[in-house]
Amino acid sequence: MQAILPLRGFVQHYEWGGYHLIPDLLGIENTKALPYAELWLGAHPKGPARVWADGQWTQLDQLLSQEAEPILGAALVQRFGGLPYLLKVLDVRKMLSIQVHPNLSQAKEGFEREEQAGIPADAPHRNYRDRNHKPESMVALTDFWLLHGFRPLAEIANSLDEVPGWQALKPLYQQAGLPALYAHIMRAPQQEIDELLQPLYLYLLDAGELQRQSPHYWAKQAFLDYTSEGHFDRGIFSIYWFNLVYLAPGQGIFQAAGVPHAYLEGANMELMANSDNVLRGGLTPKYIDTEELLDKMHLAPVNPLILLGEAETASRVRYPAPIDDYIFDRIRLAPGEQANSAYTGPAVYFVGSGTVAVGDQTFGRGASFLAVAGAEFVLQAQAGAPAELYCASCS
Repeated sequence: MQAILPLRGFVQHYEWGGYHLIPDLLGIENTKALPYAELWLGAHPKGPARVWADGQWTQLDQLLSQEAEPILGAALVQRFGGLPYLLKVLDVRKMLSIQVHPNLSQAKEGFEREEQAGIPADAPHRNYRDRNHKPESMVALTDFWLLHGFRPLAEIANSLDEVPGWQALKPLYQQAGLPALYAHIMRAPQQEIDELLQPLYLYLLDAGELQRQSPHYWAKQAFLDYTSEGHFDRGIFSIYWFNLVYLAPGQGIFQAAGVPHAYLEGANMELMANSDNVLRGGLTPKYIDTEELLDKMHLAPVNPLILLGEAETASRVRYPAPIDDYIFDRIRLAPGEQANSAYTGPAVYFVGSGTVAVGDQTFGRGASFLAVAGAEFVLQAQAGAPAELYCASCS
């Protein structure tokens, strides 16, 4: 088995995706104006990357089913059973669903429950598509906006005074607290949701220019994007009750199990445990299981921790995550600069800018490759331009 295996990612054309960034990275023309939302660089069966091995392109999950130990190493195969992480490029043109992810025991239980119920793996109303948890980290490639966890209680209380039409919710909040308030909104009939949101909708129509630093900006976008047949999306409440977070390029954040979040706008690199388990709570046409969501959601305020990256070497910074499934690094090389391989386990690299030489192979912007477990090599940026890479590993 060769030490460096070129990869070709799997594109997900979700409706919220952008039209230019991922096609540009891949060097292709988007002649059909398709949304390119995510580029998957892993072995998840929903979207396995292709890998160049033994003189041909094959799906990475198929190759690993035949040669897992030579690529991943015996210790990792014994521990995880396969490649434990999934690296992605995301381009968020239109805000996507409010969501939470289960922890490991919840994912296993939920998967077995839905298997026993006979729900097809690809059914739209399926919650658990695998047995794995889905903690995830992201690093912004552009200015990036997201929602992350509930705001301080005092700020949520203020929204009930300040947002037009929400004063009727204040007695419930004062008597029973945040969990009861959020559960009420998620369970309320659509007619009540429409009545509560109508005053805000009318207010925002006449609000003039709004800034991204304000929840009003994103609420107006949600009204425009997700109003269907005159009915408003209940996810708009979350825009005011979750922390609104801005990340500059190079900054990151970690999403733990149960923490509600939603990406609003921008491009990022995302690394997660190898899973596609998502429980949704609004701002989406996809399936919403209210009771499952409420059962798995962390219904308490969260203080967002913005990750700046911790220097491992002069060229490599790490975005720490409190899990064992992955390590997330960014590597920056000046023109002509070299860096040694740094991992004992398998590592997936994505070239965000510049060009790097790895042995007798060269990888330019948008290219990716898999270094097998135990591989020793040197990365070298080509002369004339710096290079930036994002790397996923687990040891």
